[in-house]
Amino acid sequence: MVTLDAVHLIKATRHALVECSSVREILAEAWQAQALVEAVGRHLAESGPQLVRPEAKALSEVGGRACRSPEHLGPSPGAARAARLSEIQDPKCALTDLAGLLVEAGVALVLVAVTADQQGLYWHVIEAIDAMDESEDRVTAMLRRLAVHEHGGAA
Repeated sequence: MVTLDAVHLIKATRHALVECSSVREILAEAWQAQALVEAVGRHLAESGPQLVRPEAKALSEVGGRACRSPEHLGPSPGAARAARLSEIQDPKCALTDLAGLLVEAGVALVLVAVTADQQGLYWHVIEAIDAMDESEDRVTAMLRRLAVHEHGGAA
């Protein structure tokens, strides 16, 4: 199995999201995004900068809950791109790109929600949007901590 840096995996997921042509594909890529949230969070919690480790652990937990949703329509866990994550060379860059992916996935999910013709699908998508929002909030908090530390402030 080829292993990759987080930034490459995030870019691959952003590209795949742009290429989606069906609701099922959008849901699958939203699931891929949350798998990346879990993997990036776990990696940073274990070996990232000390000041973001607690928030990274919480980020991993959020992504993990979203990935294990019994109603997800994404690929099986073995098919997650995130499984190939081997390193995060630049945590700030990875988190910035991850935040962008979460925004894009959230917008795609909103479009699915407003066109959903089944109540079950609608509520599943709303839960996925909530998970994206929570993940984005945690990523933003980590980026703030890194920026404060970078500029010599206390985190």
